[in-house]
Amino acid sequence: MILMEFENVLYEVRDGILYLTLNRPEARNALSPEMWRDITAAVQAARVDDSVRVVIVGHTGDKALASGADIRELHERYYMLQMLGTATEALQALENLNKPTICAINGFALGGGCELAMACDIRVATSRSKFGQPEVNLSLIPGAGGTQRLPRLVGPGIAKEMIFTGKIITADEAREIGLVNHVTEDTHKAVLAEAEKIARKIMEKGPVAIQMAKLAINMGCNVDMNTGLMIERLSQTIALSTEDRKEGTLAFLEKRPAQFKGR
Repeated sequence: MILMEFENVLYEVRDGILYLTLNRPEARNALSPEMWRDITAAVQAARVDDSVRVVIVGHTGDKALASGADIRELHERYYMLQMLGTATEALQALENLNKPTICAINGFALGGGCELAMACDIRVATSRSKFGQPEVNLSLIPGAGGTQRLPRLVGPGIAKEMIFTGKIITADEAREIGLVNHVTEDTHKAVLAEAEKIARKIMEKGPVAIQMAKLAINMGCNVDMNTGLMIERLSQTIALSTEDRKEGTLAFLEKRPAQFKGR
């Protein structure tokens, strides 16, 4: 087990899984600049931590993954600009992390909380969880990537309706539109177990192949088809050059489990 100490998040590595846990339950994990900075620091640590294969982003408490920004502070323009800068940096670092990320949600994921979930590769939620971008109620718009990531996940029409109306949706509705991958029973144990199940399945595969697949998907979604296919080809070239590729094909031919080493 590997532990690192941050003021607002917990960093714990067990059996290849990093449990990156938001830890401000008394404020429903409201996302302050300090919280965003800790998330950035933890993600940067995970990038170079060889013991980490998959990251599960979760939270303490049973109310919310994160309830968005601290509303009491939003009337201060300087605070708002500071928060948006730290939030954008944190979510770009998380989205571009060279390891797969799974968000485990048990409760509300509103505003910045929803944006945090969308920056992860896979989202799992309990049945009572709720999602939304309600910033228009404060005469604001999503400012940490929500206007960009939400339409990429659910399509422009649904994203516009959610953002224009501030509509809050259930976990089942989120799954129907593609915002959430899986919905579990209404317990923290159940949602974490589902996230761990997915993480262990991913860890059975070649680490470099997973990294290259994530890179190709993330970059390819933002370019035209021809450029995306070129990115895929370059990523596959890297995967083909690895020892893990040789081990994978040999293990298949020998009808045995592959022993991938990440090189």
